[in-house]
Amino acid sequence: MTDCSCGTGRPYADCCQPLHLGAAATTPETLMRSRYCAFVLGLGDYLVKTWHPDHLGGLNAEELGQQDTRWDHLEILGSGEQGDQGWVEFKAWFHEGEKLVCLHERSRFLREAGRWRYTDGELTPAAARVGRNDPCPCGSGKKFKKCCAD
Repeated sequence: MTDCSCGTGRPYADCCQPLHLGAAATTPETLMRSRYCAFVLGLGDYLVKTWHPDHLGGLNAEELGQQDTRWDHLEILGSGEQGDQGWVEFKAWFHEGEKLVCLHERSRFLREAGRWRYTDGELTPAAARVGRNDPCPCGSGKKFKKCCAD
């Protein structure tokens, strides 16, 4: 079995796949992880279904399912919920040419009819870019070009 791309270390079949097939996420973090995995897999329909319709802004499943981004890994920095509102702060790392780029966001979620949905997020600050000779952000202690640069 293949490990899930969301970073839990669990097999995809036991992690995000049940959510992709219709199971409800129990927490904002679980939904965030499943959405990251959906971006990796190009599951645009799932991304639309888990995006609050008041905040979708005209995006559609075809646009969201495009796989032009080469995702590297996801880090969850924190999450929580209070009533029907939740948040997740994360870093999603992806490749842009020879650089590893970080999308750092604090996402907001709402629960309606027992289902969490993504509403929006705030980027923190600008995306960090890692050069080939910079330390690898995965924490290995190696230079990026000798580690995660592929």
